[in-house]
Amino acid sequence: MSTLQGPAPLTVTEATTTQGDPRDRRSRASRKAAKPVDGRKVKRSGLLTAVMVVFVVYSFAPLFYLLVNSTKTQSSLLSTFGLWFGGKFNLWQNIVDTLTYNDGIFVQWLGNTLLYVVVGAGGATLLATVAGYGMAKFQFPGRRAVFAIVLGAIAVPGTALAVPTFLLFSQVGLTNTPWSIILPSLISPFGMYLIWTYAVEAIPTELIEAARMDGAGEFRIFFTIALKLLAPGVVTVLLFAVVATWNNYFLPLIMLSDPKWYPLTVGLNQWNAQATGSGAQPIYNLVVTGSLLTIIPIVVAFLFLQRFWQSGLAAGSVKA
Repeated sequence: MSTLQGPAPLTVTEATTTQGDPRDRRSRASRKAAKPVDGRKVKRSGLLTAVMVVFVVYSFAPLFYLLVNSTKTQSSLLSTFGLWFGGKFNLWQNIVDTLTYNDGIFVQWLGNTLLYVVVGAGGATLLATVAGYGMAKFQFPGRRAVFAIVLGAIAVPGTALAVPTFLLFSQVGLTNTPWSIILPSLISPFGMYLIWTYAVEAIPTELIEAARMDGAGEFRIFFTIALKLLAPGVVTVLLFAVVATWNNYFLPLIMLSDPKWYPLTVGLNQWNAQATGSGAQPIYNLVVTGSLLTIIPIVVAFLFLQRFWQSGLAAGSVKA
């Protein structure tokens, strides 16, 4: 007959494990506090947090200054502390005065800026996308020379080319016209290089060859296959081009002499210059309010395209 036996007595090791070793409890507590993300432990640094807080404050201080001082009248703007509200809340009246001052010239400057951005930055993005895709997926003689030229063009600052561009355009009669701003904005060596490096990994060569075997032409492959895969990179280039064109100041300053073609950057500087010289008429409150209205479209564009921009910046950093 078989006899019933009770559970075997616990050994010292098993008993310790069952009751819980204090060191194990501390280890579990530390692992829980680490809050692993994607299999990695998050390391906290007080110094790094303090440095980042300083950078955030430094970055948002100008925006806060614009927001605060756009609520002030001309007199309170000069008599109150710049980083806090004071005097009469005059934001809505400042906005109305900015949009209607000098027969609404600010609205015309805004339209000019939008024209330069849509045609110039949009065209630059399209040309950079087509050229970068071609450089990444086609082999042709002189490809290495083109690569060297593109890298050299990236190294040359745009301000160094402004005066030669002015002399060239003055010879063909394009100065003081919108084309003097649009045509130089169409060239984006950095955008082309970014699309080039992104297309190498984003578009498999086998996919293009399969489409060719199915009878698809090169234009159809580009617009129906490649362009969709290049979307994050295209949006990144578009944002860079939009910001560069929107903030362009030196080129319009030397190219344009008629205020009706000014972009916002040059126009607001002209308003600011009214405070100097004989018969000065300072309108600092309108300059500050106009600057606030100027940055709103850029902020909206970044917020709307943020997810594409972030994925585009991370493209190519990790290879499967």
